[in-house]
Amino acid sequence: MSVTHAPQTADVLARQDPELAEILLGELDRQASTLQLIAAENFCSPAVLAALGSPLANKYAEGYPGARHHGGCEIVDVAERLAVERATSLFGAEHANVQAHSGSSAVLAAYAALLRPGDTVLALGLPYGGHLTHGSPANFSGRWFDFVPYGVDAETGVIDHDQVRTLARTHRPKAIVCGSIAYPRHIDYAFFREVADEVGAYLIADAAHPIGLVAGGAAPSPVPYADIVCATTHKVLRGPRGGMILCGSELAERVDRAVFPFTQGGAQMHTIAAKAVAFGEAATPEFAAYTRQVVANARVLAAALAQEGCVVTTGGTDTHLVTADPAPLGVDGRTARGRLAAAGMVLDCCALPHADSRGLRLGTAAVTTQGMAEKEMTRIAALLAGVVRGTAESARAREEVRDLVDGFPPYPG
Repeated sequence: MSVTHAPQTADVLARQDPELAEILLGELDRQASTLQLIAAENFCSPAVLAALGSPLANKYAEGYPGARHHGGCEIVDVAERLAVERATSLFGAEHANVQAHSGSSAVLAAYAALLRPGDTVLALGLPYGGHLTHGSPANFSGRWFDFVPYGVDAETGVIDHDQVRTLARTHRPKAIVCGSIAYPRHIDYAFFREVADEVGAYLIADAAHPIGLVAGGAAPSPVPYADIVCATTHKVLRGPRGGMILCGSELAERVDRAVFPFTQGGAQMHTIAAKAVAFGEAATPEFAAYTRQVVANARVLAAALAQEGCVVTTGGTDTHLVTADPAPLGVDGRTARGRLAAAGMVLDCCALPHADSRGLRLGTAAVTTQGMAEKEMTRIAALLAGVVRGTAESARAREEVRDLVDGFPPYPG
């Protein structure tokens, strides 16, 4: 079959593998008929999807542009250079590595570039929103490095800066990690830079969640402060599932060698091309307006949930993230998540700081991509509270959810 006459992907799959085609169509229907409130998810554009399904998926390209271990890389070299140029321009970084397969892969490469097994690292503790790569004993990070956790203030829920400074002075870590999967406030990167300089530590910013907001100017950038910034290219950035590393020129070679050949093999060129598409989209005024709406929606959602009786962590949000304790509504986070799933509202549980129970973690990136705004956030909060309390019957709530999302299809037509 000639590539120039390749049929549409859906048509090909329906004819060749109808069983799998049915699965994919089922997932598309699930996404379009339920509320996607998982903070780490979004809807990437048709252009990003096109790049993911392109002939670049066929190419093996170990190494970097101009220095590959395989022949025939002239075209994919251009694609990767374009992705790197767009990333450095978008984030104001001196160097970008766009080969990392995921956010965890990016963090692994950052550690490999700067640390040796047994080194001490200071990072946000997992009970306070730290990621698995921030010292979980089930993860490579907790097995290979000596992690010292810092936490959040018991009253306000914000990062305890005094504790961070005290722990840094006491343990003299080789690196300090700032970043979280469930912290709804902006991180004070300048503070962490100050502490890192005081104790002679590297500063690693894990910006997997806020990097899309950074791209749109809706959140402060860690790039001027951190030695290495690790990020994902999905979430608010709205690109393909994958990772990215930003750093200064002095660490560029160490970072690149930590990705390949130390932690990864061949680059996924179709994904890198899709990242380039996403970086290009994120450089537009439309994307900047989108990120502002994401934050506005999250703030309204947080306020509405508080009004419904939930305890919102830190009293609100600066980002796309909202974390809340549903206990005042009569159930714990896991029970609430199950009830909401039955009603077509898809979200996550998360640890609650200084609490034994688990809470709910919501995000507004996907629903904002669909075109929802403040009015819809208030409606979502009311639906959520009714389902969690048990005052809204699941089947009827599911109908209300479908009625809401029918007006905001993720892929119109």
